[in-house]
Amino acid sequence: MDKLLLYIHILILGALLLLTQGKRFVEPSSSSANPNDTITSCIASERSALVGFKAGLSDPANLLSSWKGYDCCKWRGILCSSRNSHVVKLDLPGPWCELDINAWWQALGGNISSSLLGLRHLQYLNLSCNGFYGVQIPEFLGSLHKLRYLDLHQSNFIGRIPPQLGNLSNLRYLNLNSEELEYGTSAYSTDITWLSQLTYLEHLDMSNVNLSTIVNLVPVMNMLPSLKVLLLQDCSLRTSSGSLQLSNLTSLETLDLSANGFNRHITPNWFWGLTRLEYLDISLNGFYGQFPNEIGNMTSIVHLGLSDNNLVGMIPSNLQNLCSLEEFFVHGNNINGSITEFFMHLPSCSWNKLTSVILPSSNLTGSLPTKLEPLRNLIILDLDNNKLTGPVPIWIGELTKLTELDLSYNNLEGFIHEGHLSGLEMLDTLRLSNNSIALTVNLAWVPPSNITDLGLKSCRLGPKFPLWLRWLTRLEKLDMSNTSISDTVPDWFWIMASTVDILNMRHNQFSGSLPFTMEFMRATVINLSSNQFNGTIPKLPESLVDLDLSRNNLVGPLPLDFGAPSLETLVLFDNSISGTIPSSLCKLQLLNLLDISENKLTGSIPNCSAHTSTTNMTSMSIINLSLRNNNLSGEFPSFLQHCQHLVFLDLSQNHFFGTLPTWIGEKLPYLAFLRLRSNMFYGHIPEELMKLVDLHHLDLAYNNITGRIPKSAVNFKGMILTRDDDVFHGAFSYGVSIGLDDLFTYTENFTVVTKDQERLYTGEIIYMVNLDLSSNNLFGDIPMEITSLVKLKNLNLSWNTFSGKIPENIGSLVQVESLDLSHNELSGEIPTSLSALTSLSRLNLSYNNLTGEIPSGNQLQTLEDPEYIYIGNPGLCGPPLSQKCSHTEQIPANQESNEDANDVVSFFISMGSGYTMGLWVVFCTFLFKRKWRVIWYSVCDSFYNSVYVKVSVTWASWTREKT
Repeated sequence: MDKLLLYIHILILGALLLLTQGKRFVEPSSSSANPNDTITSCIASERSALVGFKAGLSDPANLLSSWKGYDCCKWRGILCSSRNSHVVKLDLPGPWCELDINAWWQALGGNISSSLLGLRHLQYLNLSCNGFYGVQIPEFLGSLHKLRYLDLHQSNFIGRIPPQLGNLSNLRYLNLNSEELEYGTSAYSTDITWLSQLTYLEHLDMSNVNLSTIVNLVPVMNMLPSLKVLLLQDCSLRTSSGSLQLSNLTSLETLDLSANGFNRHITPNWFWGLTRLEYLDISLNGFYGQFPNEIGNMTSIVHLGLSDNNLVGMIPSNLQNLCSLEEFFVHGNNINGSITEFFMHLPSCSWNKLTSVILPSSNLTGSLPTKLEPLRNLIILDLDNNKLTGPVPIWIGELTKLTELDLSYNNLEGFIHEGHLSGLEMLDTLRLSNNSIALTVNLAWVPPSNITDLGLKSCRLGPKFPLWLRWLTRLEKLDMSNTSISDTVPDWFWIMASTVDILNMRHNQFSGSLPFTMEFMRATVINLSSNQFNGTIPKLPESLVDLDLSRNNLVGPLPLDFGAPSLETLVLFDNSISGTIPSSLCKLQLLNLLDISENKLTGSIPNCSAHTSTTNMTSMSIINLSLRNNNLSGEFPSFLQHCQHLVFLDLSQNHFFGTLPTWIGEKLPYLAFLRLRSNMFYGHIPEELMKLVDLHHLDLAYNNITGRIPKSAVNFKGMILTRDDDVFHGAFSYGVSIGLDDLFTYTENFTVVTKDQERLYTGEIIYMVNLDLSSNNLFGDIPMEITSLVKLKNLNLSWNTFSGKIPENIGSLVQVESLDLSHNELSGEIPTSLSALTSLSRLNLSYNNLTGEIPSGNQLQTLEDPEYIYIGNPGLCGPPLSQKCSHTEQIPANQESNEDANDVVSFFISMGSGYTMGLWVVFCTFLFKRKWRVIWYSVCDSFYNSVYVKVSVTWASWTREKT
């Protein structure tokens, strides 16, 4: 017992001794550590390297907020070895790859510091999906010799990929995909021989890297025996070696060469020899020829992508060998054969493995087979934009795993009922648009509730509103445009549609008013145009981006608060909206298209400068503004000074007045279309207007503008030079689409007075180069500089008071189709160069003071109503007028006539000399004979008195008789 107690005491003393020693071991000295910190496993030199790395970065979202303290192994994205505490992993992916465009500001950026070289044991480096704009991939990364994994994809690196990366001989994974989301220039490489040193490399992704100068791609790849994945999508490759012995690429399982520019025959090509491939995508490459029989040798293939090339004909029958095939993409080629034959060529041994049959735009014909063994694992069936005919077969309803069915843009007809759809419980996407299909379902039918995307454009659903829509509570996209519905929209629909993101109901006969709960919808795109909706416009959904309510019966004022701060497109034309434009318009800072033309709006445009306290008014985003055909008034809208991106401005057919502002040339530098027709503007055309070098459509007709046309009109380069119309196309047309379905489309359209008539122009208005100054009070000469505007299609200066001559070089306007100079005070002869206008189809020179003979020319002789062209010019003559031109006949000169002419000249010379001599004789006599002068003046006085008395007596007698 005593021994036992002794042993216990010894054990307690030992334990106390160990605890004391342990405490002495772990307790840090006050001079070397923070007393509040615990023991750290981070190596000091590597912590310093990480701190230096962080110092070079920009971190706006504070993603590295955990990078503090002594234990760097606990910092975000850091992994240390459990064996020796060295940092072996740096994993800092950014938000770009999440496709969240609003998260770009959260990305890391700045510079990558060479302090990373302090991480000598680093094996894993991931800086993908960040924002290193304008930064090149650092060369010193090639000195991190232990790296096995390097991922820099989608981080906006630019410039040359450093060949020093070839020093990373331990590398297994390399991802340099430089796909840019918005900024910068993609990376490039002019020499890829450094890749041959990476003999352990298994995964290589250089997609979107510019490799346009590379010619030795295949030999270099053949030196990577461990390579399993090779991704070279969209690399601008131009050469594709033909048959080549690829003895080393025996491990390759995935090859993506899509979206390059090979533009050669589909065979021979080196990739057909890679018979162990499981994934091959050569889409979008311009390959041409028949579908190759080599496809039948790819017996291991699971995914085969041949889409969007120039291949023709039916797929080969030896496709039956591909028993592993699950995904087969051949759309965008010219198969030009029967859909039934195509299905028969699919490998029957893999029918139950196929998950996707995607064949849009393949020129397939015929009817879908009435009987077909169900593709039990099929998830996607996409046959849109072909030439399929006939009814939709019932076996569609047996594809129970189907999540996407797209039969749109064909010539299918007949009916779809519950039997087609009831079994598709997993269906997420159903698109039947642009067919002649009628949906005839039982009123009590409950459709598959998982549908989120429903496209029924141009199908027959009406005339009554389809009640089965109330069960589709998960809808995100709904297109029921042009579906022959003529009914009031029920209240329950607006509740159901509150979760819809894109709603297209245009071109029907929907009636009723818009719901006051509209502001609570989640929609980003709403198109209700060309219906019969009435009532007022409610407050809009906060998330709304595009709204089209045109061609309805909407009345009342615009909402005082639009309530959609992200609104980019607002189209309200052809309604009966009244009242004034609210000042809340100034808050729509992202608005780039506003069309509220053809309404009953009154008052002046709000002065948005009053909102500078709450709104950044330094710039608005409007590109296209159309207010025509209202009752608006006031001076030229001053808020347009903030619209420096404006391309199209239409204020025509209103009651605007005042002078044109001098700031227009400076504040609206991109203005290309300016229409102020039929207003009350007055004053001169400001010289500053001539600074609008892109202007190619100017219409100031029917105003009270005075003065002369500035000679600096020659600055209108848009009327002289050939333009890149794509630059302006976005100002006149806008669209939102899913596939071929246009859910929201807008194309600018208005009438232009040309060729003596109003003509409607839509999308082609961008080609209408027009100068119309008619019906004003302009005067002076037509400046010669106007003839330098050689791209003009329409020139109208009629109903002014222009004087002087028509410019001699008017024939320089070689593209003009309509020329109207009528109702002015032009004089002189018609220039002969006018006959050179070969494009001219309408000419009007009537009611001027033109004289002389009308020029002849083939084009002038083809014009319609030729007499009307010149009416009101009595001095004109010659065809086509009946008045002939008189010509003085010249008498031939001979000796006799010359003698007669000399006699006449001698007679007049003699007569003049005699008269002069006689006059001088009388004058000299009066000058030297005073007596003769007195007698002459007496005679003159007597004659004057006699005449004066006689006139006075006669006048008095005549006056008395009158009284």
